[in-house]
Amino acid sequence: MSAVTLHWQFENTYAQLPALLFSKCAPTAVRAPTLVKFNHGLATALGLLDESTQADAIERMPQAHEFAGNALPAGAEPLAQAYAGHQFGGFSVLGDGRAVLLGEHITPSGQRVDIQLKGSGPTPYSRRGDGRAALGPMLREYLISEVMHALNIPTTRALAVVSTGEPVFRQTTEPGGVLTRVAASHVRVGTFQYAAARQQIDSLQALVDYVANRHYPAIKETDNPALALLDKVVDVQVDLLVHWMRVGFIHGVMNTDNMSISGETIDYGPCAFMDSYDPGTVFSSIDEQGRYAFSRQPGMAQWNLLRFAEALLPLLDEDEARAIEKAKASIGVFASLYEQRWFDMMSHKLGLSERAPPDARARDRVLVDGLLAWMQVNKADYTNTFRDLSQVSLSLSGLYSDAGFVQWYEQWQARLTEQQDQSLLTKEASVSLMQRMNPAYIARNHLVEEALEAGSQGDLTLFDELLTVLADPYTQRPGLSHYERPDQSGHPYKTFCGT
Repeated sequence: MSAVTLHWQFENTYAQLPALLFSKCAPTAVRAPTLVKFNHGLATALGLLDESTQADAIERMPQAHEFAGNALPAGAEPLAQAYAGHQFGGFSVLGDGRAVLLGEHITPSGQRVDIQLKGSGPTPYSRRGDGRAALGPMLREYLISEVMHALNIPTTRALAVVSTGEPVFRQTTEPGGVLTRVAASHVRVGTFQYAAARQQIDSLQALVDYVANRHYPAIKETDNPALALLDKVVDVQVDLLVHWMRVGFIHGVMNTDNMSISGETIDYGPCAFMDSYDPGTVFSSIDEQGRYAFSRQPGMAQWNLLRFAEALLPLLDEDEARAIEKAKASIGVFASLYEQRWFDMMSHKLGLSERAPPDARARDRVLVDGLLAWMQVNKADYTNTFRDLSQVSLSLSGLYSDAGFVQWYEQWQARLTEQQDQSLLTKEASVSLMQRMNPAYIARNHLVEEALEAGSQGDLTLFDELLTVLADPYTQRPGLSHYERPDQSGHPYKTFCGT
């Protein structure tokens, strides 16, 4: 059976930005590329497969060299993007040290997406690194980004993973891999910081214009597009952080170079999902001070946005003092926006309407805070607790027989009855809302590690099974309780960056 032909439609608008912001750089060919994973569903959504190949595409795969950097698609103009970043609070000049942007694919509907190869060899920004990636971390990014997509959380996605046939040397020798990443764009807070650090105002303005044209065209009609952009990025980042908190996701490395201007989750290095509820949960082996702990993520997002505002200051107002005041006002909205949307989200996780009168909303906040406090004290599983509450009825046995929980549960049930009497939500509508907000399945960390360990050795059985279950995380199905259970080993879980 012949290989699938992919219908690329490349444009290269990023290459038209000031040369300060990138370096032309081709990927480095690998010895023996083998296509390990190919995302047929994403390829179809992007218009890469025509109707005649979609029917049997699941049995047909494209050539591995298309995703290894050994051959470039027609129209691609590869480059490495320059950017800076505050990494754990310290400012550094960075850039794509192991990735190249092939260009922008235009879908049949006119959507523009970046196509990037990650692990494709050294670039001018490699800082003495080898520019390569291990297969395991690339499979992790494929898996977790697809999980996030299935959870309805804005994210970059993975089109393919290739095994290079070459080793990479980290703490141990590991098989090499290359990931093909699809993103709304790869413009980051750190991209703006890079131009600002060089005092290149023209490049800053070019970036604002570029992001406006690509992501937020409405801001071009405002009196101050740079300020409107800041406001918009604050807004989309609030939404993103609320999503992360909804499902217990911990990014692990919220540096400014990992904050996307488009509002997508980007970079799945030391990320993980929380099991038992603890606001201080940290999984990253390099986050020794808990800077990016679960509960600190909103505050760190606001901190990153402050750095974005600093980079934009020359464009906000000619007078520096007025520019600072405008930046403070824009960033100052973050906390109240986040608090409002987080509370609405948590209310929805409990089947409660945000349209309730103020006195009822005050009692709803007591319910939310009370449940979280009980969960923390009793080390209750974050995902399973909310999913159990999403059932039509709950047996008050086991952990739920605790007197504190029973009292809370009775108060919650009374609120559900009250809002039904007020014609806000019926009991059935509350259950439906909760089941849309509370997944039955997340990427349990121990299952991810098992799948990645086997996948790195060439056995994708566990990986594919896990991916299949997590492709529909909100539908609870019989026979899948194995995927609901948290790790029972008692060993602390640590994740690693992979660079």
